[in-house]
Formats: sequence, C-alpha cells, structure tokens
Amino acid sequence: MSFVSLPSVLPYLTQAQAELTRQIEAVNEHGVSEQVSIPAERALTVYVDKREIVTLMTLGAHPELLVLGYLRNQRLVGDVSEVESVTVDWDAGEDGAGVAAVKTRRGIADIEARTEKRVVTTGCGQGSVFGDLMGEIDTLKLPDACISQARLYGLLNAIRLQESTYKSAGSVHGCALFSGEQMQIFVEDVGRHNAIDTIAGWMWMHSVVASVDSIFYTTGRLTSEMVMKSAQMGVAVVVSRSGITQMGYDVAMRLQLCTIGRATNKHFLCYTARERLQLDPALAQGGVHKVNHA
Repeated sequence: MSFVSLPSVLPYLTQAQAELTRQIEAVNEHGVSEQVSIPAERALTVYVDKREIVTLMTLGAHPELLVLGYLRNQRLVGDVSEVESVTVDWDAGEDGAGVAAVKTRRGIADIEARTEKRVVTTGCGQGSVFGDLMGEIDTLKLPDACISQARLYGLLNAIRLQESTYKSAGSVHGCALFSGEQMQIFVEDVGRHNAIDTIAGWMWMHSVVASVDSIFYTTGRLTSEMVMKSAQMGVAVVVSRSGITQMGYDVAMRLQLCTIGRATNKHFLCYTARERLQLDPALAQGGVHKVNHA
C-alpha cells in the first residue's frame, strides 16, 4: 500500500462517534436473566448542500468517514477536495435520526438527475446505489496483485484476534484493509456496505492508494456491489467469511478480481482469478473445515 502526500485542502469533519452498544436484559436457554450487549443501530440522514440524499442505518462509529466514503462510492463526488465539511449531529433529525450535513465547495452538477435512479440491492444496513453500478466496470484497472496461502492464513488469524463489537454483541459486519501482513484499518457496522464505505472514506482522508499488497476482508457476502466497491478502491484480492452471489461471481470474473470465500480457520474456496492465489496445500493439513452458511 502506498502513502502519498495529503491533499492541500481536506474537508472539516466533526468527531461525532456514538456509543457502539447498549445493555439490555435477556433470558437465556436456562430461563436465567442476564445483561447482554446489542449493537446500537441508529439512523443517519445525509444532506448534501441541504438536499436530502439517503438515510443510512449505522452504529455511528465513524459517521463522517461513512458519509465521505458513501459519496465517493456512489460517484457523487469525484475528489475529497470537493467537500468543504461533513457535520454530524445525532440530535438534529426527526424521530431520533441523526443528521449528516455535507457542504461542498462548488455544488454537485446535475445532482437531481444523478440521484434520481435508485437501485435497491441485496445489501443490508444501506444497500441502495445511485445510477448504473456497472457503468464504470470497463474503466477499472486492477493492480497485478496476488496472495499466498500462508498469507491468507495469517490474515484470517489477524481477524480472529481482532477485538470487535461482534464478539461482545454480534449482529454486525466487519471489514478490514490489509497491506502485506499489516491490518491498516478495521471497521464494523450494521451493514457491510457501511463498513466498506467507511474504509473508502478513510483511504481518501489519508491519501491511501491500494497497491499489489492490498487485500480487502469482509464478513459479508460477496455481492456484485461489494465486488465493484472493492475494485473502485483498487483492490484486486477480496476475502470473505461468507460466500459469493452469482452476480458477484460474474462481475469478479469480468474484472479478474480474486474472490476467496467461506474463509474460516484453514478452509476456504477461491471462486475467481485463481491465478492470483499461490496455493500450498500442505499448509491445510490438520485444519478444521468449517463452512459458514450465511
């Protein structure tokens, strides 16, 4: 992964991180009451130059980066320098919803037309995109990246050791961006699209450019939208704890993006671009094969 100098003009971002979990009382299988943690899901309505764009369901861990990444991945904003500020207020909306107010420096041309066509996808938590997601597929050029089986196992072990909301409360998705053996950022949210958009926003804010060493990990399904968003970030190898959809497979094949799913312990399935995976079957000996049917 490459780090380049920061842009001269970065947007102002509030730091409105919300509480990630809340405690409730539940009854377990033994009929005993106990305190448990659940994800603190909340609504965040996004306004761009006072125009309502979308309401996202989120944990609120990094709301400003989520919004920034959302605008990037929906191709509403072409460069981070076009955004003047992202201001989040969790008490400003109706019916308990938070508000994210985005102010651009020069406005967004044809915003009405560009947000008119909404496609509802299989994504959870957000999962709606503007326009034709496939419109840019032939313009995307991925790096000549590959992953070894040993490195894949190291990545899965790093995810296993990562402290997470999922371990304490469940019901959330996690995404991570790796460079070599190093985890650059780990994000959880109620929807996998929120998590990947937050990572995209982080990459923008830190001028991080994906390289041949970049690998994206997600706990969620590899749908066409998840594959496309990974490719838009310049990542050529994507690993999932879950499986892949037919459209995700077709898009990955077209992009020659390496998709690896059902990846738990030493078990995995490489679906596409197998030439990017350097196999070493001896490493799998003695592994426990667990298949996640999510």
